[in-house]
Amino acid sequence: MNLRELEYLVAVDEERHFNRAAQRCFVSQPTLSGQLKKLEEELGVMLIERNTRKVSMTDVGTAVAQQARQVLKEVKAIKEITQSFEDPMAGELKVGLIPTVAPYLLPEIIPELRQNFPRLTLWLHEHQTAVLLEKLKNADLDLLILALPVDTDEFSEIDLFQEAFWLAVPGNDKLSKKNKVQLMDLNEQEMLLLEEGHCLRGQALDVCFSAGATENNSFRATSLETLRHMVNEGIGMTLLPELAVPKQRAKSDTIHYIPFSEPVPSRRIGMLYRQGSYREETYKQMAQVIKEKMS
Repeated sequence: MNLRELEYLVAVDEERHFNRAAQRCFVSQPTLSGQLKKLEEELGVMLIERNTRKVSMTDVGTAVAQQARQVLKEVKAIKEITQSFEDPMAGELKVGLIPTVAPYLLPEIIPELRQNFPRLTLWLHEHQTAVLLEKLKNADLDLLILALPVDTDEFSEIDLFQEAFWLAVPGNDKLSKKNKVQLMDLNEQEMLLLEEGHCLRGQALDVCFSAGATENNSFRATSLETLRHMVNEGIGMTLLPELAVPKQRAKSDTIHYIPFSEPVPSRRIGMLYRQGSYREETYKQMAQVIKEKMS
């Protein structure tokens, strides 16, 4: 039994598909299947039920896969310990970000992080909050950058910056003539919002409800860029986080982006990591660079 075989088993348990599991582990499907067959022979049990239509885990296979996750998590912790003593700002980190942050924040901070920590390699993953939290818990990811607070007490957090919301309206809307808007300007307005699963949806709903606005229930967007296109087509208005407001406007962009006057609605962006992580110093130094860049 070796760690690679345990990684293969966990991948099959989560993907329920040999080809996808093999791609995830960067090996061929025959290699993955052969290694798992070897593991079954060594343990003397059937871990996976194979047929032409689907892949299913046996009861013992599910139990072994769960224990394998814990083994891989502890092995990762051992590597983190040795890395932290050698050089906390070297090695690899798997960083997860939410979709409403990743495409806008990364161009701002990656050059700074690369310049300050040239020996640090970041593997970037984009998922919605619930998926990121599960992956952090299972040690599939080391660090998250997302909107805070998160409803859990099993992780540690570091504040990075406060991000204001802006109002995005079509060029022909009466609010487009304003240099700044107040929350009361949203009263009785109908807003375009993201679909369920995005934490930004809940934050935007809080702003809308407090201002007397309602949601357009006939449409929910999969991304901020979809929302932007809908507003550009004159279909409605929406709230955008400040980082998503373009610094340079394309000729085809007829949207008016308007900041709020005080009190400015905003969201808190920060880091989340497992409590007691031996790479805590790594995260703190990264956070300091990001804070300085975003201040």
